[in-house]
Amino acid sequence: MSESPVPPAPAATGRRIRRRLRRIGRPHRRRVRGPSFNRLIPNILTMLGLCSGLSGMRFALEHHFGEAAAALLLSACIDGLDGRIARMLHGTSRFGAEFDSLSDFVCFGVAPSFLLYLWSLDHSGRYAFIPCIMFTVCMALRLARFNASLDDTEKPEYSHSFFTGVPAPAGAGVAMFPVFLGLEADKMGWENVSLFARHPLTAIICLVTTAGLLVSTLPVWSFKNFKIPSPFVLPIMLGAGAYAAIMIADPWGALAVAGLVYIGMLPFSRRSFHKLKREADALSEPVE
Repeated sequence: MSESPVPPAPAATGRRIRRRLRRIGRPHRRRVRGPSFNRLIPNILTMLGLCSGLSGMRFALEHHFGEAAAALLLSACIDGLDGRIARMLHGTSRFGAEFDSLSDFVCFGVAPSFLLYLWSLDHSGRYAFIPCIMFTVCMALRLARFNASLDDTEKPEYSHSFFTGVPAPAGAGVAMFPVFLGLEADKMGWENVSLFARHPLTAIICLVTTAGLLVSTLPVWSFKNFKIPSPFVLPIMLGAGAYAAIMIADPWGALAVAGLVYIGMLPFSRRSFHKLKREADALSEPVE
């Protein structure tokens, strides 16, 4: 005699029915496909930096050179943050790298030459625009060379601490030295210094010199893997705090001095690179 199946308990059956009814009445949710918001944050920062650079060009058209210089300085600060934030959030992408390069070209290649042309070169003859073109073209070549070097995996280890040529934000800051000096001179009432800063030859020398530094093969410290000896950590932190205080109180003078200090560091950067190169070559030589 076969045994008949045991019917399910009424409580279990009721739970199954209620679960099925809830599933039927619940709307179907589609899974959202796309990048997470963390991956968008670096691109949003890059876009804000680009908008700041374009705003600087607009201020320059209105001859508000202080606001224009501040907008380009904000672009440089954002450019220094977006790449590091992308690496921290694991949001690096090829699109972000290309977008960052295009933003750098506009903010640091087009906007500074545009600003300097309106600063002192617009009434200097039809050939006065040539240094601006040279600077912008050299900035484009420098960024293209940097992007091409990203795929180079055969570079020696010591070269990762150096840029080849002056980087784009620093080059823009050095080229805008006449603007920083002129704004400081206008603030302090130094008429002779203001005339020197607004002289067309000053802008031409800064543009042409910076253009040559951008496309040069000069090794320049990148400060990414720069190790500071322990005894110098506290003095450097105190110096950075003092410089921040000076920059808040007198920004244009601090930026002008920073440009001169950066130019003065280039010979020491070259000497450091060749010292590391000699040490690496000595270690790689076979011992007889």
